[in-house]
Amino acid sequence: MTEPVAFPQDRTCPYHPPTGYDALRTARPLSRISLFDGRGVWVVTGHAAARALLSDPRLSSDRTSPAFPMITERFAAVRDRRVALLGLDDPAHHTQRRMLVPSFTLKRTAALRPRIQETVDRLLDAMEKQGPPAELVSAFALPVPSMVICNLLGVPYADHDFFEEQSRRLLRGAAADTQDARDRLHGYLGSLIDRKRKDPGDGLLDELVQEQLREGTVDRREVIDLALILLVAGHETTANMISLGTFTLLTHPEQLAELRAEPTLMPAAVEELLRFLSIADGLLRVATEDIEVAGTTIRAGEGVVFSTSVINRDADTFPEPDALDWRRSARHHVAFGFGIHQCLGQNLARAEMEIALLALFDRLPGLRLAARAEDIPFKAGDTIQGMLELPVTW
Repeated sequence: MTEPVAFPQDRTCPYHPPTGYDALRTARPLSRISLFDGRGVWVVTGHAAARALLSDPRLSSDRTSPAFPMITERFAAVRDRRVALLGLDDPAHHTQRRMLVPSFTLKRTAALRPRIQETVDRLLDAMEKQGPPAELVSAFALPVPSMVICNLLGVPYADHDFFEEQSRRLLRGAAADTQDARDRLHGYLGSLIDRKRKDPGDGLLDELVQEQLREGTVDRREVIDLALILLVAGHETTANMISLGTFTLLTHPEQLAELRAEPTLMPAAVEELLRFLSIADGLLRVATEDIEVAGTTIRAGEGVVFSTSVINRDADTFPEPDALDWRRSARHHVAFGFGIHQCLGQNLARAEMEIALLALFDRLPGLRLAARAEDIPFKAGDTIQGMLELPVTW
């Protein structure tokens, strides 16, 4: 490449990487890209290099560093705001993560499955009662994870309109919206935590208040920061995977038929959809020391972006990467990241996707798009990928 590729770019198809990234796919494992402010940084696009670098402690996640790369103006506007978990390095990151891990283990997730199933069934009952057509994002894809994370955290679902709107502004609004939405969420969660100090319940936030805040292990601001990242990430990402996963299945009838004929393939299908869709495209780091990788030197202070949508289409790891294949082993994808910052809620996300997609296509065997695929709007490339709406009928 003679000129750095602009990053991020919008997708032309909601489930494929932007066509503007084609040069990055042929220039693996590292290339140069240009961010919105003209800054040139490294982009990692090779699977092996990505896993090695995401495990390298010489790459920092500290978003308050002046050298940290920002891929959108909205996040640059709040770079001085502390971000729990995702924006911390060890040992602070390890301390926070250790407090939360017990709530997201495979065993804990397995115990939540009956409640997730009840939530899914209740929403499908409402859809069937109302009758077709339906808008699947608002009727199903968003409420499923929103209800689940509210129950897990101890956040009143009655407030979902408020925090879903603020999450939307935080992740997709203008820079001024981002700051205001973050302030509003902080205020809401701060008030909620104060109430829990006086009248505790049985959610994860209640545990943090009673076991950590009261003991002085964390302060009030840290609990608020943790609550914000868990609440926003806990419903936004999975909602987008359910909506975009459904759209992808409906536009791949042969793969959907295979899944209908053999429902036991669903866990493998979820892994393949995670790889194929790569909705969180653009993990960010800054080098704290010089790093040699694949014959290239990343200098201290240089920004590094991991393009998960391109990494997960690396043909050396995933043969015929642009095809959906339930039979492949897709478990080594980096849709959840890798290393110490690998997504804490990945077990929960997998369970929600498996239960939601299985029930959706079982209960509504005639499910189909209610508009032409090319006319259905999806999200811009500078945020988590997914469908803005998904009109369906059956």
